[in-house]
Amino acid sequence: MAALMTVRSSFPFVRRLVTTQCLHKFCSSKVPKAPFVFASPSYSATVFQQHRFFRSSYAAAGPILQFKLSDIGEGIMEVTVKEWYVKVGDRVSQFDSICEVQSDKASVTITSRYDGVIRKLYYDIDSIAFVGTPLVDIETDGGQAPEEDVMETPAVSQEEHTHQHIRGHKTQATPAVRRLAMENNIKLSEVVGTGKDGRILKEDILNFIAKQTGAILPPSPFHEIQPPPPAAAAAAAAAAKPEEKRPPPSIPTPIAPRPVFTGKDRTEPLKGFQKAMVKTMTAALKIPHFGYKDEVDLTQLVRLRSELKGEAESRGVRLSYMPFFIKAASLGLLHFPILNASLDEACQNITYKAAHNIGLAMDTPQGLLVPNVKNVQMLSVFEIAVELNRLQTLGASGQLGMADLTGGTFTLSNIGSIGGTYAKPVVLLPEVAIGALGKLQVLPRFNAKDEVVKAHIMNVSWSADHRIIDGATMCRFSNLWKSYLENPASMVLDLK
Repeated sequence: MAALMTVRSSFPFVRRLVTTQCLHKFCSSKVPKAPFVFASPSYSATVFQQHRFFRSSYAAAGPILQFKLSDIGEGIMEVTVKEWYVKVGDRVSQFDSICEVQSDKASVTITSRYDGVIRKLYYDIDSIAFVGTPLVDIETDGGQAPEEDVMETPAVSQEEHTHQHIRGHKTQATPAVRRLAMENNIKLSEVVGTGKDGRILKEDILNFIAKQTGAILPPSPFHEIQPPPPAAAAAAAAAAKPEEKRPPPSIPTPIAPRPVFTGKDRTEPLKGFQKAMVKTMTAALKIPHFGYKDEVDLTQLVRLRSELKGEAESRGVRLSYMPFFIKAASLGLLHFPILNASLDEACQNITYKAAHNIGLAMDTPQGLLVPNVKNVQMLSVFEIAVELNRLQTLGASGQLGMADLTGGTFTLSNIGSIGGTYAKPVVLLPEVAIGALGKLQVLPRFNAKDEVVKAHIMNVSWSADHRIIDGATMCRFSNLWKSYLENPASMVLDLK
């Protein structure tokens, strides 16, 4: 018992001065002095239990690990650090947001893989971070094994997970699944996971790819709507009263800051979307462009939209003219599939795209972005309006993802929403055609009886890759697209 008391009294001192191995040696050196030979077995058992208690209660400090920026796909090698969500000394857990980075494609929130304490931040705000370089140092809790960066070691244990956190949603997927998503430019937050706790499986990615590319054409491009639980249904019924109409989701209106005259020249590097636009436009202007312009009488479409606008707003959707323009373009592409094609770099093969992923050039606070509506050939005008509302809201807040910005096959630019009549749009490679829509004007026109009437006129400007698109094809497509809009009832015959 004297030995037992010696060990107990010296433990606080030993814990501060020695490591676990030294503690074992210290306890072992004291144990032989105990009168084991003369003590009862109960004393020996007591000393053994106390020795095990010391070893199990000791916690060694974890290693400091470098958390590196992984490959986020699309051939992106550098990003701009836009915001830090942590500072040195903060404690983080897995899935906690570390920072937000912006590439020339989209903004992504990086989340932690480890539990621990932030010990170092490697970049300042607006600094350039390169793929494969450390973002932060994290002093991990004891027992955590360091994980290699996914880009450097694709073969990682299936029990280890990587996570992506975008707009407040946390997704779970194994490194193999995440790699598959990156290779196909898919944002994990847009994939519905069918695994345990919403985990995204390989089959979920493959199903998403099939719907995105149009390789498999299901009856509906949307997931089946699940009925809400009874409590949620009751709350929704109470919130949506018959006499109350929900206003459509509003798109934030940017407030232009007052200009400040400094009197000094200023030089800054190209970053983010501006840098991407330089590369895109430089490559696009190497191809010969063909231009074609016309005007469209939208008088009947204006009348139709005014009748449907209230119905759409009652469903919580803002209905503009753009869903009609996009749907008419898709119907036209069915007749002229070469306008929904791409030419390879060697100019030897033309690929006719099955899906009509029609892009909309959008002016955002981050610059010019072109998100696209997937599989327009399968969507109704209302469904297109729903998707446009989503894309416009995300674009205004800078939250457009990789899946929204990639995969386009044809583009419309609504420059008329800002002003102007005619334009000279530039084809976005690898697409082969683009249209620019002018502002809607009320102008005098002659009707069939030679009477001067008030007409709603919009100008359209088309550009096409003249290597594979001839003027007659572009003209015929424009005439068909124009006929659908001037007589909207004719679209009903071709709607599916």
